Amino acid sequence: MPTLLLRNGRVIDPSRSLDRVTDLWIKDGTVLGDGQQPGQTADRVIDCTAMIVSPGLIDMHVHLREPGREEDETIETGTAAAIAGGVTSVACMPNTEPALDSRAAAEFVILQARRAGNCNVFPIGAVTKSRDGKELAELGGLVEGGAVAFTDDGAPVYSAEIMRRALEYCKMLNRTVLVHAEILELTQGGVMNEGAVSTHLGLRGMPGVAEDIMIARDILLAKLTGGRVHILHVSTADGVDLIRQGIARGVRVSGEACPHHFLLTDESLRTFDSNFKMSPPLRTRADADAILAGLKDGTLAVLATDHAPHAPEKKLRELDQAPNGILGLETFLPLCVTHLIEPGHLTWPQMLAKMTVNPAEVLGINRGTLKPGRPADVTVIDPKRKWTVDAKRFKSKSRNTPFHGWEVTGRAVATIVSGELKKNELG
Repeated sequence: MPTLLLRNGRVIDPSRSLDRVTDLWIKDGTVLGDGQQPGQTADRVIDCTAMIVSPGLIDMHVHLREPGREEDETIETGTAAAIAGGVTSVACMPNTEPALDSRAAAEFVILQARRAGNCNVFPIGAVTKSRDGKELAELGGLVEGGAVAFTDDGAPVYSAEIMRRALEYCKMLNRTVLVHAEILELTQGGVMNEGAVSTHLGLRGMPGVAEDIMIARDILLAKLTGGRVHILHVSTADGVDLIRQGIARGVRVSGEACPHHFLLTDESLRTFDSNFKMSPPLRTRADADAILAGLKDGTLAVLATDHAPHAPEKKLRELDQAPNGILGLETFLPLCVTHLIEPGHLTWPQMLAKMTVNPAEVLGINRGTLKPGRPADVTVIDPKRKWTVDAKRFKSKSRNTPFHGWEVTGRAVATIVSGELKKNELG
């Protein structure tokens, strides 16, 4: 494997509080170091002047659909989309068909990712068998198969008793339980956020309290057990506040925000465009502002996409029949640069921490850092590149994005995975 020299970039490594213009050396698939490396000779030099050199981005909330729904996405196409977006590691959700609830299922994902040869894929195991909420999956076997965390995402773990046992087992296994927070009785048949807009449109709503109740329950169960919970795709102001209170009380809880939940609101559903339909739903401007506040004060430690591809014919159904979810991998970085960095909500080190070292810490994976000796996953970013989102050019198999046509700033121009250059626009 050639020795790479990324020359004269602004190297930002939140894991070391490093932010300076310097060189980064990569040798034998690992980070050799930054600055001068006496005695070393580069096989290839990439000029990164005016670029940001970051640890490889991590998206810990991705639906790759394989096995079972390959018409929407495959591990190969999903990881190609990740590389295009500068994401070097994804954690894939278990709501496949069949569910990722066994050692063999986790090993299958890892094998398919290896065959695809794009980015790192870390499987997340189901908490319960078939994700039906009735019986714990074989958590130990899943860990042996490569599962890095557990969730029934797409559905809540409805039984408090089962969630308690899951937290106890995962504490022993040193794994995090990722929470899809939803009280199903309150959301059944819902199409969008319950509020003034849903009333005006005559559409059945999903109240924010359906999310808040489950967040509160699982924070309390984490306190009881000493286990660790991570709240996925937080969408409500009260949800942010509950996480903030839990952290202040020493509970092992963290939370994540997705770009659509701080950029869009339920007003978008006035178009009846199913690309704005998701779960949890787009909520009010007050909720979106609270998520921004949670990102700024550190309550929400992770940025993720909830990348949820659906074949075009599925999203073309009537709004109440269309599936929930949007694409995210290829718009992740530019949306965050345009709407978090440019308005001054976050600094580059703050934002990149939420996309690298923080998700790596939640998942317990050896990624998200440029420390010497660590795997050389690197994303090179042009922070000033202006471009227009064009869904027709996505690497993903699907096209369901509400951001088509948006003018954005910031682009991944080189993506390196374990020292191998997977994407390069720098020559």
